Amino acid sequence: MAVGRFQVMATLQAARAYVLGMSVASAKSWGLNRAIFYAAAKKGFFKPKPGPPKPPTFKIPLGLEKELAKIQKSFGITYLGDEMAYCVELGGEKMFTIGAEIQTPQAFKKNIEDRFGKSFSAAFKEAVAICKSYDQGVLKSQRYFYETVYKPRRDELAKKWSELALIRRRRIG
Repeated sequence: MAVGRFQVMATLQAARAYVLGMSVASAKSWGLNRAIFYAAAKKGFFKPKPGPPKPPTFKIPLGLEKELAKIQKSFGITYLGDEMAYCVELGGEKMFTIGAEIQTPQAFKKNIEDRFGKSFSAAFKEAVAICKSYDQGVLKSQRYFYETVYKPRRDELAKKWSELALIRRRRIG
């Protein structure tokens, strides 16, 4: 399978969060969360609800069912620059949520990394280098990040990273 715009968005967003100080686990959660958010927003799925947010009943990853009350109690909002997202604490890390879904590093691996095959590490390093080449003001701005970092190179990176994944699969296969 090819690497598409969704995977490029998630990878660049994860790199952005990492460069701005999040742990790798939280950054991957942020990256997947933002890719889902932008995809849903593009399709018009988000309608603002009046009043403060109420924590949903989360779909808890296997093995953590006993942690449900603690996870629900940790529900809150986190900002990355001028962009906000809902989050919970899971295993000592901030994990981001949309609805009742917690975007975990495992979900990032399944939805993003697996598309890259063995080349994800190289692609992530490139994404981090891209983000580091920008002023922090660009990285902290939702609009500037989208317009300056992601949009101009999304198709180029999708093609490049798809080819890289294909080459590495051929070498291994």
